[in-house]
Amino acid sequence: MNPEIIGQYLPLYGEAAILTVELGFLGVLFSAVVGLFCAAVLYLRVPILRQIVWIYIELSRNTPLLIQLFFIYYGLPKVGIRTTPAVCGVAGLTFLGGSYMAEAFRSGLEAVPKIQEESALSLGMTKAQAIRLVILPQAFSVSVPALVANVIFLLKETSVFSAVSLMDLMFTAKNLIGLYYDTTEALFLLVVFYLIILLPVGVLGTVLEKRVRYAGFGS
Repeated sequence: MNPEIIGQYLPLYGEAAILTVELGFLGVLFSAVVGLFCAAVLYLRVPILRQIVWIYIELSRNTPLLIQLFFIYYGLPKVGIRTTPAVCGVAGLTFLGGSYMAEAFRSGLEAVPKIQEESALSLGMTKAQAIRLVILPQAFSVSVPALVANVIFLLKETSVFSAVSLMDLMFTAKNLIGLYYDTTEALFLLVVFYLIILLPVGVLGTVLEKRVRYAGFGS
């Protein structure tokens, strides 16, 4: 382990980490939006859309992200749809993450007793108000552990972005190893930077889970 080499490589890993975090959190954000929509469709049993969502979830969850990225980046141009590596990475992460988020949200929605909605309706709320003000807060609190696990999972999945020439952490590590054979230093920095990114997410998730439980939701 050479400290001088580590010092030389730190700026490169810093830039790669910023790109990884930016694309990763964009993918997580869009995944949450897609997942919430899909969970709502399944919970409300919307005709036709429900079947489409089920097909999407099964297709997404049963194919690797690497294959999805290859399809988006190398396959879609055959039909005239071209993307940049960054857009491809975010789109692939959204496609994969949306299905996992959908299942997390769906399990939370179905965990809320039906009497909660019935009570809200009996108090004069509309169905939309009952879902927004009564069902969703409780469903979210139940879903927090699964959502946090999905966020960590998706951020780790950014490691395959290097397959479409994105200068992320994994690409940087492989590039330095291939050029200079500094395997120990490159892999050490790779582990350190992933820990810097992921550990705060896990800690914040634990704090959030404790807060919603203390507030009385999801108990």
